[in-house]
Amino acid sequence: MDGLVQLQKNLVDYTASLFHEGFLDEQFNQLQQLQDESNPDFVVEVVTLFFEDAERLLNELSKTLGQPSIDFKKLDAHVHQLKGSSSSIGAQRVHRVCISFRNSCEEQKVEGCLKNLQQVTHEYSLVKNKLETLLRMEQQILAAGG
Repeated sequence: MDGLVQLQKNLVDYTASLFHEGFLDEQFNQLQQLQDESNPDFVVEVVTLFFEDAERLLNELSKTLGQPSIDFKKLDAHVHQLKGSSSSIGAQRVHRVCISFRNSCEEQKVEGCLKNLQQVTHEYSLVKNKLETLLRMEQQILAAGG
């Protein structure tokens, strides 16, 4: 049982670091509170949907920015979706970059949009890695009888 206690402590510490480093916000806590015995995989399902949605949107953003004539309204619509999606799971840093990205779309600044695409892709990659680690830790606790 000592190993289980250590796993649980590691999870609490790791989760706290994600909040402290600004990867997650209070919305993630609210998401976790919606998970219960009747829906034990709720967080995993929602986070997985976020991953799928974000990757689709990042591809669309990249494609739209690669066009000779950029449709800034379409670009902004994709950024708006990513902003909402990231906000719904508490991916705070992705959400923040999306705000800046939308400003660049509104101002129709190609360089700003390209810079923001690079930044949002980076932040998404970081939060995806962090959330995958968090979910793996939770699975280890369940496997150990927690």
